[in-house]
Formats: sequence, structure tokens, C-alpha cells
Amino acid sequence: MIPLQRGELPEELAARLVARTERLADRGGGARELWRDSRTVRRELSVHLVAMASGLSRCMYCGDSEGTSIDHFQPIAMAPMRAFDWLNHLWACAFCNSNQKRDLYPTDRHGEPLLIDPTADEPAEHLDLVLATGAYRPRSPKGRETIQIFGLDRPVLERGRAQAYVRCRSMLRDLAHLDALDEQAEAAAVAHALAVQPFADVLYAMLRLCGAPRATLVFGPEAVAGLELLARRSPRSGERGLRTEPGQVRPAGPRRPARTPRPGSPQRS
Repeated sequence: MIPLQRGELPEELAARLVARTERLADRGGGARELWRDSRTVRRELSVHLVAMASGLSRCMYCGDSEGTSIDHFQPIAMAPMRAFDWLNHLWACAFCNSNQKRDLYPTDRHGEPLLIDPTADEPAEHLDLVLATGAYRPRSPKGRETIQIFGLDRPVLERGRAQAYVRCRSMLRDLAHLDALDEQAEAAAVAHALAVQPFADVLYAMLRLCGAPRATLVFGPEAVAGLELLARRSPRSGERGLRTEPGQVRPAGPRRPARTPRPGSPQRS
């Protein structure tokens, strides 16, 4: 799981979300039915969520499968008035959404969510990724619940991340080699392929560790050189960064949720 930037919606679409939330308040319920009937709104929201997702429309939870639908981070069953809250919408694959998360939404004793929202939280504060095995280890109760609820410890995901680590190191070495030969067109193609592949969390973790004292020993000098090239390709506000297509990976620095028009007045949990 990687941090993602939530952009602002067009004013017209944001206004329609507000109008639907007001309609829910007036009719006193029926959130699931109104959501199901709002096909145009769902289709337009999907476009913006796909633009936020990492790689090629990847699920914001597992990072492996292609996202297929809008997930309500706080489920409609629990918070019907947030059905049309843009800050409550994430892009998920069918397995993570329907098979794993469903209507689960654990909270702590203060009512705060115990699931990572990648558009508001820094996942690395709650999860450690063991690159060689592809396994996630929790760093906090939120990390532990996130692994369990989304099934981030599924064997197929762990194998996929471990293979992505092998692939990333190879492609990073290739990137460094092409750059040394001044083959910039091919180097750009490799950098783009790195950015859009599944399991963006693997490359994100490698970028975070790039400056560590043991990075050269662990990754190898050519792979580190490739990571440094990636970091320089798209600096953002002085931070090291990797701009992906269409999403964005930011390996370091504090994050703040974007100010976004809220649909109505429901409180963000």
C-alpha cells in the first residue's frame, strides 16, 4: 500500500454530490438505493479515482489487481450519509472490496478507524514491507487490522511482491546502464515501466530505503544508481519523488489530505 494524493473534483460534480447528500437527508434513508441509481455520478467519480490510483488503475489496497469499483471506506451500512462523500471513496478490486473488506470497519475505543486510508495516512507509519519475502509486518494496531481486513498477507500477494522486488532490481540496473550509455529514450521507457507495474509498494519501499547506509549492500550499486535516477526524474517541492502514470508515489515527507469540497455536512471519521 502506498500514499496517494486526492485531488479536487470539478465544481459541477462536487455540487451534484452535495445535492445527493441533501436528498438523502430529506428522504431519511435509502442511501444504498440512491447510490446504485446514480450511474452517471459513479462513472464520473471512477474517472477521478483511476487518475489517483497507482500504476494502471491498480487497487488502492492490494496494489496487484486492476481496480474495478468504488469502495466506501466507511461502509454505507455504517455511515449512509457519507455515501456521496468524495473523501470516503477509494478505488478497489473486486476481491479486496467484496471478498475481503465488505462492510468491515474496525475502530479503536475512541471511534477512530483502524484501517489505513492511503489518501489520508502514510502507510509506512503502520506497515513494514519485508522486500525479500513480500510479507507485511504491522507497526501499529492500524497496520495489523489493515493486513487482516484486506488480506494483505495472502500468499499470492506475498509471492507477487517478492517477485516484484526481483523485477525492480533488474529494471533499476538496466535503467542505470542505459543512462550511462546516454540511451535516454530507452531509459525513459524503463522508468515508465517501473512506475506503472503492479505492486508499486515494492518500488516505494525501495525508494524510501535508498538513502540508508546499507542500501548499496542490499540492493547493489547499480540498482541504487537507478533509484537515484528515478528520484531525480520528478522532484516535487524539494522532496524525492516518483511520478507514476496516472498515480503518484511520494517516498518521503509529511502528507496532508487535499482540501476538497465536502458533499453536505457529514463528519470525516
